[in-house]
Amino acid sequence: MSQQNKNIVIPETITVRELADLMEASPISVIKELMANGVMANINQTIDFDTAAIVAEEMGFTVRETEEEVSEEHEEAATPTKRDLYADEREEDLQPRPPIVTVLGHVDHGKTTLLDAIRKTRVTEEEHGGITQHTGAYQVERQGRKITFIDTPGHEAFTAMRARGAQVTDIAILVIAANDGVMPQTKEALDHARAAQVPVIVVLNKIDVENANPDRVMQQMAEVDLVPEDWGGDTIVVPTSAKQGVGIDTLLDMILLVVDMSNFRANPDRPAVGTILEATLDRTRGPMATVLVQNGCLHSGDNFVAGKVSGRVRAMFNDQGKRIEEAPPSTPVQVLGFNGIPEAGELFEVMPTERKARSRAEAEASRRADLTKRPQRMTLQDIYARFQAGQVQKLNIILKVDVQGSLEPIVNSLQQLGDENLRVKILRKGTGNISETDIMLAAASNAIVIGFNVEGDISAHTVAEKEGVDIRTYKVIYQLVDDVEKALTGMLEPVYQDVTIGRAEVQEVFHIRGRGNIAGCMVREGKITRGAFARVWRGEQELHSSTISSLRRFKDDVREVATGYECGIGLEGFEALQPGDIIEAFIQEQV
Repeated sequence: MSQQNKNIVIPETITVRELADLMEASPISVIKELMANGVMANINQTIDFDTAAIVAEEMGFTVRETEEEVSEEHEEAATPTKRDLYADEREEDLQPRPPIVTVLGHVDHGKTTLLDAIRKTRVTEEEHGGITQHTGAYQVERQGRKITFIDTPGHEAFTAMRARGAQVTDIAILVIAANDGVMPQTKEALDHARAAQVPVIVVLNKIDVENANPDRVMQQMAEVDLVPEDWGGDTIVVPTSAKQGVGIDTLLDMILLVVDMSNFRANPDRPAVGTILEATLDRTRGPMATVLVQNGCLHSGDNFVAGKVSGRVRAMFNDQGKRIEEAPPSTPVQVLGFNGIPEAGELFEVMPTERKARSRAEAEASRRADLTKRPQRMTLQDIYARFQAGQVQKLNIILKVDVQGSLEPIVNSLQQLGDENLRVKILRKGTGNISETDIMLAAASNAIVIGFNVEGDISAHTVAEKEGVDIRTYKVIYQLVDDVEKALTGMLEPVYQDVTIGRAEVQEVFHIRGRGNIAGCMVREGKITRGAFARVWRGEQELHSSTISSLRRFKDDVREVATGYECGIGLEGFEALQPGDIIEAFIQEQV
């Protein structure tokens, strides 16, 4: 095995023979190494991950991750939340590319000021209130190597792009102010970075201010599983003062260190493919967009498609506003030549001809027009069916509860559910009502939102309806855990809700021989349908609930009667109707 293939993947359990095959080594050598570590095992015996990892490292291999993590990565790549633009490239065509770094963190902790210090320009002073108002992308050089930075208005935008299918980040920089510490928005940003499965580097900013307390911040970081390297953890922490320029070089060096361990590569000799970061309509130059080239090389004159929009590259400008003729991988460029305004997060792809680009855009527009408005995201009801279809291997959950005391028992109960094939993964846990940012994280990560003794904000329900996110709320812990357990085993019964389709007012009651009492009604709203469920209201009192057994217009049986028309309604098992009663027709829809 060559040196570049010294990285291996080991599952949670593996036989000695399989481990030997994985390392292309003799089983005897593996058995000897096991014996040297006090483990007696034969060739067909199963050993756990920790034991296998020790043996592999002793034999000169680097164990990258468990099979569980690999399957998560592959599964994520198979969903719309992650776009793998390099999977089909041949090994010999790949070359090192600059890393793409996103800066996240709590508002006013110094994200933009940090970028300002890195690229030696004064963005903050030009922006209203010192708060970033747009998405920008910039490149800097360190030790002759380029680094691409993406400055977003916040983790909401970062996740909104993931929800649309764009995965543009290689490394996340989490900015924490040394005088302020870990704030709720800091935790949210961390959740989003972890859900994107990217390395996180912490920048401990504002170390120069009087009330800075780095030790307190380190303790807060440890509480959210960001254990600094100085404390024996694996989180890189770089103390900085963005205003004074302190620690900037160290930060860039740490980024390059992560790059050396991660080996980011792309194929510069293929047609360009990338992501739209932002788009606008310039009054003089027409539609223009910031494009991050992620694979291939973009040239002036290239024909392209981005979602429902196509065009031809009339001009390209780099982050310094200079016109350029080509953009290699990891390069952000402003492109002129769109025939419309694309959406942020759209896939940008070079096509061989203008006709092909236009045809692809038209086909995409037609495809989207045919789709239902509500995205087909994960629901608790269909998790098992998707597992059987090989589409998922875990149930992602966003958990919100009323008080901290409820959190631990629910988390412990949920984590005990499932097995090695289908398990629960809690992406975020916290107290308080379900918020819009919870929904966006769920949309980006194909997760279920579960609330215990909490409700969702109005904006959260609005976004959930738009994004198709499944929200489940409970008042009893047992029912919450029981539903999740049933979902994992395919035994969760569908949940239905009553949807009113129409109301009719009883104007007169007729007795018909052989049929009983029939209500002569006027349909006041909606429609009345034969066979629908019905409730009878007298004032605010519900008298009866059954089904509409007969529905007539004059002498004819009909299937439905619309608003403003008279009809005769017969109810199953109820005849005590009076003029003035309201018959409410409803159907049951699966939630």
